[in-house]
Amino acid sequence: MIRRRRPAASANRDRWLISYADFITLLLALFVVLFASSRPDKTRAREVANAVTAALHQHTSTGAETQPPLKTSLDDLSRRLAPEIQAGKVAVHLESRGLVISLREAAYFPSGGDEIASSEYPGLVRIADAIRGLPNAIALEGHTDASPVHGPRFRNNWALSASRSIAVLMLFEDQFGIAADRFAVTGYGETRPVDSNDSPEGRAHNRRVDIVILNYNPASDHTASSLPLGSVK
Repeated sequence: MIRRRRPAASANRDRWLISYADFITLLLALFVVLFASSRPDKTRAREVANAVTAALHQHTSTGAETQPPLKTSLDDLSRRLAPEIQAGKVAVHLESRGLVISLREAAYFPSGGDEIASSEYPGLVRIADAIRGLPNAIALEGHTDASPVHGPRFRNNWALSASRSIAVLMLFEDQFGIAADRFAVTGYGETRPVDSNDSPEGRAHNRRVDIVILNYNPASDHTASSLPLGSVK
């Protein structure tokens, strides 16, 4: 018997409603403006048209509203972390998803371990202070190089990378007083390198924990739930 495949369900079959609603709203605005232009009492009609136009502009701006640009935070952290950046311990840069602060393993963790070096707490305090002043959600993403893990504690690079992310979370919560529900924890192992694993320098760049200040506010964006605390990808 030949079984027919069922057509794949649409990922989001109702998305067209958003475009349809915007079209209807703009069509209504057009009719109001045309009506205002044709009335004898043009002063009063123009006031109505202006009010509708202003309301639509506000609606459009609110719908497209995002968090304040993180360029200011980038500049601020680049100044605060200048010693760590110059020493190669930290890298800071902007991506489309947000502001990424990369903690190099060599400075913050022992080889194959997840204990954060207490000597690096001053720099982490400055990062925590920057996070505390922003409403954005934070992703903590652990990464390793492609070398296998040696030792009984972690069975593979996935476990090691996730444990390092959790260690950063615990430090921010317990020592620096930042609520844990602002964070999502992820371990990527060796699957997302930023450099080649064919050289010691490249492997050192790949061993990191990325602190990502995301481009949304968890209090007003339900997508924060898509990054569950403690998830390991």
